[in-house]
Amino acid sequence: MRTEIIEKTIFKYEELSDEAKEKAREWFTSGDDSFDFDAEYIYEDAARMATLMGIDLERTRVTLMGGGHRYKPTIYYSGFWSQGDGACYECTYKYAKGAVKAITTECGGTDKELIRIAQGLQDVQRKHFYKLVASSTHSGHYYHSGCMSVSVSHADDEYRNIGDAEDDITQLLRDFADWIYSRLEDAYEYRMSDEAVEESILANEYEFDEHGSIH
Repeated sequence: MRTEIIEKTIFKYEELSDEAKEKAREWFTSGDDSFDFDAEYIYEDAARMATLMGIDLERTRVTLMGGGHRYKPTIYYSGFWSQGDGACYECTYKYAKGAVKAITTECGGTDKELIRIAQGLQDVQRKHFYKLVASSTHSGHYYHSGCMSVSVSHADDEYRNIGDAEDDITQLLRDFADWIYSRLEDAYEYRMSDEAVEESILANEYEFDEHGSIH
């Protein structure tokens, strides 16, 4: 029996060749535990925008690792790039005064789709003296805006004929779900980008061999 000492040169990410860097990035994004897409900040941002428009997202209790708990918006999504992918949510809705101005201020006037949704809800409400209320639940086996089952009625008389208002509000609430999904998709694409992956690798100070395999 004999013992051999094998020397191996170890590289930081920034010292690798372009080809080795590519292999290192592939390792990072394909690992079960090394790569994670966290959608929580998208959920909370969506919940804030929803509140401004009078959309009260239902919340579910989530137990934390330390034994505490928090309440998470009931937003569901599947993605990305497959047929049937999308987002939906459960909520109650009623008119929120000043919603269009609040949304415009919050997004700096740059999110035209979100402003359109807020304006659309306000326009429908105006025709019914701001008395419409709605609720949305998830139905089916998929998670996209079409899976939202929406019920709309008049707050003073649930049997009052509200014409096309139910269809209009249903579509606008589903449009907001599509807006949420577009935010999730953008965040995921950035998380998968070379720039974001490199930032994570550098922050964790991983080391590699000359071919880009993790040390």
